[in-house]
Amino acid sequence: MSNSLTQTWFMTQRQLMALVRQPAFLVITLIQPVIWLFLFGNLFKKVTELPGFGSGSYLDYLVPGVVVMSALSSSMWAGMGTLEEIERGTLNRFLTTPVSRGAIMNGNVVQNALSVALQSVIIVVLGKLGGADYPGGAAGLIILVVAGVLLGTIFGAMSNAIGMTVRQRESIIGINTFLLLPLTFLSSAFMAPELMPSWMRHIADFNPVNWAIVAGRSAMAADPDWGDVLTRGGALLALAVAAVWLSTRTFRTYQRSV
Repeated sequence: MSNSLTQTWFMTQRQLMALVRQPAFLVITLIQPVIWLFLFGNLFKKVTELPGFGSGSYLDYLVPGVVVMSALSSSMWAGMGTLEEIERGTLNRFLTTPVSRGAIMNGNVVQNALSVALQSVIIVVLGKLGGADYPGGAAGLIILVVAGVLLGTIFGAMSNAIGMTVRQRESIIGINTFLLLPLTFLSSAFMAPELMPSWMRHIADFNPVNWAIVAGRSAMAADPDWGDVLTRGGALLALAVAAVWLSTRTFRTYQRSV
């Protein structure tokens, strides 16, 4: 077990080094969340005046949604990195080494989780500078970041599995484009559930993106709803474990095909 963790960290460091060599990419990944945070935050700030919205500041409401949306949008492209490894032949060369197959597959999932955590912290800080208030304190913020990381793990592992299965960039782009907006808007990222159409609200109950938003937003409230935090957080954790397992199984199927 210890050896497998060591190997996974080695593969993660390799992914992190590749990321550090592309600082422009790190900056670009933060541009979209900043746009969501301040453009949408100002565009829809008067929505809190609607009866039933239940929040005094739209920016306070929006920050957890942007953290989760950022985790989703960045993680869905993990499969592209796996596909590049296949095309360059790097993945096949690792198959000739004694490195754990799980470590090979999960290195970029861990790297993605660390990137999501960093992005989440930056978004939270930017929100605070913009005037957002976090009555849940440090504990609430930590839970929000963990919820984002769990969601990122789910979609990062699933993206890896898709990349290993389809092995085509166009398919990954098509799937991501198809899923991103429905997953985002069928959640409470921008609008309070009480003001959503009933059919959208019911779909959101089964949307992992909404689980992460609800868990983070509940933990950050002045009076946290720990029932929401535990049920949604537990569901995210279970789904993350299942997604990593599926990703590893898909990798073993790929291994047998080469």
